[in-house]
Amino acid sequence: MSTKVLSEHLAKRDNHIPVKIAVAKGDGIGPEIMGATLRILKAAGANIEPEFIDLGEKVYLSGNTSGIDSEAWDMISNNKVILKAPITTPQGKGYKSLNVTLRKSLGLFANVRPVEALSPYVPSHFPKMDVVIIRENEEDLYAGIEHRQTQDVYQCLKLITRPGCERIVRYAFEYAKAYGRKKVTCMVKDNIMKVTDGLFHQVFDEIALSYPEIENETQIIDIGSARLANNPENYDVIVTANLYGDIISDIAAEIGGSVGMCGSANIGKNVSMFEAIHGSAPDIAGKGIANPSGLINAAVSMLAHIGQTDIGDKVKNAWLATIEQGYHTSDIYKQGSSLQKVGTQDFADRVIWNLGQEPNRLPKSNLSLGKGSIQIPDYVRKPEQKELVGVDVFLEWWRNDPMELGDALSKLDVYRLKLKMITNRGVKVYPEGLKETYCTDHWRCRFVGVDANIVSEEPNYAPVDFEQVVALLSKLSHLGFDVIKTENLYEFDGKRGFSLGQGE
Repeated sequence: MSTKVLSEHLAKRDNHIPVKIAVAKGDGIGPEIMGATLRILKAAGANIEPEFIDLGEKVYLSGNTSGIDSEAWDMISNNKVILKAPITTPQGKGYKSLNVTLRKSLGLFANVRPVEALSPYVPSHFPKMDVVIIRENEEDLYAGIEHRQTQDVYQCLKLITRPGCERIVRYAFEYAKAYGRKKVTCMVKDNIMKVTDGLFHQVFDEIALSYPEIENETQIIDIGSARLANNPENYDVIVTANLYGDIISDIAAEIGGSVGMCGSANIGKNVSMFEAIHGSAPDIAGKGIANPSGLINAAVSMLAHIGQTDIGDKVKNAWLATIEQGYHTSDIYKQGSSLQKVGTQDFADRVIWNLGQEPNRLPKSNLSLGKGSIQIPDYVRKPEQKELVGVDVFLEWWRNDPMELGDALSKLDVYRLKLKMITNRGVKVYPEGLKETYCTDHWRCRFVGVDANIVSEEPNYAPVDFEQVVALLSKLSHLGFDVIKTENLYEFDGKRGFSLGQGE
């Protein structure tokens, strides 16, 4: 949580000034569950002043392709806190996800999803599960940069930055410290993506040194996901990249009991957004049966964020008591163990009736255990010496003989740039490729700098000038090769800044 934002909210609470909240009722079941949630907050005495904004499907269909208008942006900027119900992004016509737009535009770098089992009232195989998944929220494949490059091949760019890694990893350890958590687990796939996921792992190891009192471990995401699904009670705080976090947070929510029960916080240094993790469920919209629990839990996180922990505990404990008493919406109702099936508004009425009560068996909420505010230092960029040592040139080439292509490119006379290898879908096919390797029309041709003073038949990553790269591209174009993309190869302080090709 931003210290600046927190201090402003605490000052308003101490002066009994309501905290203004930008509230989006959303689409589908959104208006129903938002209405129920706001009634509970009002009855609990939350010192907030909702200001409603329009975003989502109605705004999209009005012709605004971003799904949000300037008036809503202004209110969000002024209030700095958003409580948002699920929204619908219309299918087709290239509409971008508004959730992604909000997270990236507002710098909401940390997505925080707590999952606690509510067994036996909501069935779960893991009654002691209590996991917090902290997901990087702005980068990775969710940058949404995609291209069709050839007739056969489509590309999506995975972008991982050091500032992004440092912020999310630091946040995970600070969260663990503030809430008395004992362990932080990092999940990556750096056995394959050695540069991008390798950076995430490296930053995790660096930052973990500053928190010796907190246990740390790193797991490969595939086996980590399997272990989370099989033994979630072995995990405490998990920090991971955007796509992995999106997947495993839903896995965790489902094995904890239900995706419909969980809320999430999207935290930035200036603005924060709170929402349920489920979608707008248009198939049950207007039927009065939607479970508002996810948005209620998001609102509890919001109350903690603005310093109203006592009200947050009051709401959460009343909600837990309602679950214990067996008043369940249809998604979690189970004949024989639930007491009564209730609709959205009846469920909210039961929570309001239970305000001031605490659960008997489930662990009661105690948000005041959080100590201090979570502070993320500004990123400080360290200067490094960058040197160009080659270029990957991607060609569209329809003939399937890599030897023919390799022999033609090897004969190019471009000062100090020589062909080192050709790969197809990441597999080396020249020189010494295997004839069984299937090739598409998309070829990566790696040209590297050669030092004329070193006698060697193998190119050796010597420095080159960009003008030599331009000359190479000009020659390839002149010879009729279809250059579809290039990636410069750099060394930083003498360390390779690119992955080796398979078999290189």
